[in-house]
Amino acid sequence: MPMPPTPPQSDAAPTIPLRILATSDLHMHVLGYDYFLNRPSEGFGLSRVAALIAAERRCATNTLLFDNGDSLQGSPMGDFLAEPGVLGPRGIHPAIAAMNALGYDAATIGNHDFSFGLGFLRRTLEGADFPVVASNTTSRRRMPLLRHALLQRRMLDRAGHAHMVRIGVLGFLPPQTADWEPDLRGEVAIGDILDAAKAQADLLRAEGADLIVALAHSGIGALEPVPKMENAATALAALPAIDVVIAGHSHRLFPGPDHPTGPGIDIAAGTLAGKPAVMPGFWGSHLGVIELELEPSGMAGRSWRPRALGSRVEPARSHEEQPLVLRPAMASHHATLRHFQRRIGRSDSALSSHFVLLGRDPGLRLVAMAQRWQVRKALAGTRWRDLAILSAAAPFRAGGRGGPEHYTDVPAGPLTLRNLADLYLFPNRLCALVLTGADVADWLERSASLFRQIHPGGQDQPLLDPEFPGYNFDQIDGLEWQIDLSRPPRYAPDGRLLHQGSRRVRDLCHRGRPVQDGQLFVLATNSYRLSDSGLFAPVIRRGEVILNGIARTRDVLRRYVSHRRVVSPEARLGWRFAEMPGTSVMFQTSPAAEWRHLPMPGQPLGLDSGGFLTLRLQL
Repeated sequence: MPMPPTPPQSDAAPTIPLRILATSDLHMHVLGYDYFLNRPSEGFGLSRVAALIAAERRCATNTLLFDNGDSLQGSPMGDFLAEPGVLGPRGIHPAIAAMNALGYDAATIGNHDFSFGLGFLRRTLEGADFPVVASNTTSRRRMPLLRHALLQRRMLDRAGHAHMVRIGVLGFLPPQTADWEPDLRGEVAIGDILDAAKAQADLLRAEGADLIVALAHSGIGALEPVPKMENAATALAALPAIDVVIAGHSHRLFPGPDHPTGPGIDIAAGTLAGKPAVMPGFWGSHLGVIELELEPSGMAGRSWRPRALGSRVEPARSHEEQPLVLRPAMASHHATLRHFQRRIGRSDSALSSHFVLLGRDPGLRLVAMAQRWQVRKALAGTRWRDLAILSAAAPFRAGGRGGPEHYTDVPAGPLTLRNLADLYLFPNRLCALVLTGADVADWLERSASLFRQIHPGGQDQPLLDPEFPGYNFDQIDGLEWQIDLSRPPRYAPDGRLLHQGSRRVRDLCHRGRPVQDGQLFVLATNSYRLSDSGLFAPVIRRGEVILNGIARTRDVLRRYVSHRRVVSPEARLGWRFAEMPGTSVMFQTSPAAEWRHLPMPGQPLGLDSGGFLTLRLQL
C-alpha cells in the first residue's frame, strides 16, 4: 500500500522524499480489455494502472512517472493502429495521448516499438509531451529520441521548503533489436548498454544531475558484464554513476517472491547491485514504486544524493478504469473491434493451445502449414526447390507468466482477423534457411530444454522448467521424434551447454525414414530467430539464409486461410515423450482445457494457487 507522507521536520539538513513510479511492457494494453477473448479483463491495462498512479501521487510529496518501453505493439489495437492511414497524418496515437494525460515525466523505447517501422515510430513519438530517451541508439533518419534527458523539478523537503532537483534520465534497449527487426539494418545502430551508460552518465553529471535514473528495457541478469548483454539491468545497476534502475523486457515482477536470485539481486531489499530497482510486470499488470530520500550532498556536480527506502510492485487487478485514459482510447478501441470481426475463412476443428507443451495444438500446426506454403511458392524455380521444406513454429499463448487465461482457444467455425491475431501475436517476418539433419536435431534439442529431467519410477515430478519461455519451444512440422525425459537437458534456457553428453531427441525421422546428419532441409522460421543471440543462434550461424523477411507471418497466415477457405489442421505436432512406465509428472494448463482430449493418460487434480488446472500425467 502507498506510504503516507512524512510529517514536516525541522532538521538543520533538509531531506526530500521522492517516489518514483514506473510502467513497462504495456504492449498496447491501454485498456483493460482482452481482444482475444473479446471481453473486459480486470487483471491489466494502463487504464487500471492510472488509478494506482493517482493514489500514489495523492499520498506522496514528490513523484516522478516513467515508462520503460514496448508500449506500442502487442495487442490487436496496436496492430490496427499501425495499418496505413488509420491514424491519419495528424492523429495522436492513443497510447501516447493516454501517457500525456497521465503526465509521464519521461520514457524509453523497447525492441517491439520498432515492429511497425521507423516512419510509424517517428510519427507516433512526435505526439509525446515528454522526452523519449534512447541512450544506446543512433539512427540515420531524424527521430524524436534523446541520448539523455535532464529534468528539472521543484520538490519540497520534509520541512515544506522548495528546492530544484535535476534528474538525469537514460534509456536502453537490447543491442539485439537491430537483428530482431530486419527493417532496422543499415538504418539504426544499437550499441552495448553498459558502454552507452558510462558515456551518457558522465555527460549528465557534467550537466549537474543530482540523480540518474536508468530506464532499462532489459531483463535482470548476471552481475558480471559481458559485451552486448540482452539482460543487463543488474550489471547496469553496478555502475557507480547509476542511482536507480527500472528494468523490463522479460515480463517479470521485481521485487517479487518468484523472481530468480543471483549475485547482486536482493529481492527482500528490492535492489540490484545495491541500487533501488523495480520491474513492474507487463500489459499494465502492475505499477512499480521506488521510495527514495534525497539528502544534501557534498559531492562535486550534484546537490543531492539518494538513499533507498524500498521498492515494491502494486497490482492493477480490479482497480476501476480511469476516464483520463479511457477518453483518448475509446474511438480506436471500437474501431479495432469492428476491424477484427472481419471473416477470413473457416476451421472445421477447434484451435486450442491448452496442450501445446505436450505436443498437441492444431493452431500451431496451422501456422506451420501456412509458413511451408509460402516458402514453397517463394522457392519455385530456384536451386532449392527440390529440398524438403520443414516449418518451425512456437506457441505465443501457452499460460506461463500470462496466467491461466493466456491460451489460444478458438472454437470450430468462422475464422476472423481476431482469431488469426490470437494464433500469431507478433509482427515477425517469414524467413527460411538451409540446415543439415544434424542442425535440425540440435534445434529440437534446444527446444526440449523446456522440460525438467524426470527420474524413472518417480511420482508427481514437475514437468516444465519455469525459466524456459514458451515462445522458445519450437516445433518442427514435417518430422517425427521422441523426447527422452530421463536424460538431463543438453542446454540451459539461455542456450548454454549444460550436459555435453546428453541427447534427449531420439528416433528423428522424416517421412518415416531416419534423418541423416548430412541431409539438407529448408527450414521455415521467422525474423526473430535470425538474430545473432538467443537459444537458437549457434544453429542459425551454421545454416544458409535463403529467404529473409519476405512477408509478415500473420499476413502469410491470413492469405493461406483465405486461399484454402476451409482448414482442418491435425492437432498432433509430430513428437511424443519416450515411455517411462510407473512414472508420473505434474502439468499445469488452463481450467478451460478439455482434459479428456489429452495426448496421454492424465488425471485432473484441481486448481493451483495461480488458477491453473493441475494434471497428473502418466509417462
